[in-house]
Amino acid sequence: MSDTIGFIGLGIMGKPMARNLLKAGYPLIVHSRSRPPVDELAREGAKAATNPREVAAQAGIVITMLPDSPDVESVYGGKDGVFAGARSGALLIDMSTISPVVARKLAAEAEQRACAMLDAPVSGGEAGAIGATLSIMIGGKAAAVERAMPIFQKLGKNIVHVGESGAGQVAKAANQIVVGVTIAAVSEALVLAAKAGVDPAKVREVLLGGFAQSKILDAHGQKMLERNFKPGFRIRLHEKDLRIALASGSEYGVPLMVTSIVAQMMAALKATGGGDLDHAGLVTLVEELAGKKLDA
Repeated sequence: MSDTIGFIGLGIMGKPMARNLLKAGYPLIVHSRSRPPVDELAREGAKAATNPREVAAQAGIVITMLPDSPDVESVYGGKDGVFAGARSGALLIDMSTISPVVARKLAAEAEQRACAMLDAPVSGGEAGAIGATLSIMIGGKAAAVERAMPIFQKLGKNIVHVGESGAGQVAKAANQIVVGVTIAAVSEALVLAAKAGVDPAKVREVLLGGFAQSKILDAHGQKMLERNFKPGFRIRLHEKDLRIALASGSEYGVPLMVTSIVAQMMAALKATGGGDLDHAGLVTLVEELAGKKLDA
């Protein structure tokens, strides 16, 4: 574990991921837009950096976990960006969810600078980040994946090299389609039950024993019933991910009609102040439209 790891982006997902690397014994240098999580990890043994360039100058491996494509482009580019400080031979791993087009562009620039780059977005939410049980979908060259694998194994359980640069982001777009559409379906099913005078908890219970069973129905269905919308993954971020999926669909000529509807549902909830709810909070939009809450 001689390689120092730089970790940039210590939000809901990034902070516990960085902490797991610290616990595994990796030397860690960290930076984030917000100072408190940097100070928190510094108290636990990490070294604090003032900008991405400083991180890259001191680390053989740099991991980024950021909200969106423009954030990733900004952190890698510019005079104080990762590329400005990266050593020849460095391994750069972007674990954000961004556009596959941007992922491929950054990987090409990294190669020009004699660095390797992987796109490795994750699924599993805050619980998966804390428990190191994330699903990690990877795009990039096999040699870089092999070098990164010991690190990925400290962060997740289901780790798949999907293909060349950008492939990880395509897989993540597919993941977010399935998750978002299923959350919407569970929301509608439970609100329908409540509006029809049937106990939605009992409906969920029986559905879990049949062909409709899913992790979303199990975990997010329970959140809906408990009205627990503390963000594990925020509506505004999922809506952003679906916009990426829709742009990818347009790029490759794939009609994503159901995805488009769910993206609009999330956009509507975000516009009315619900953007920071957990994505299970999509049920509140369905409740409002139906005039019936699950617990009323």
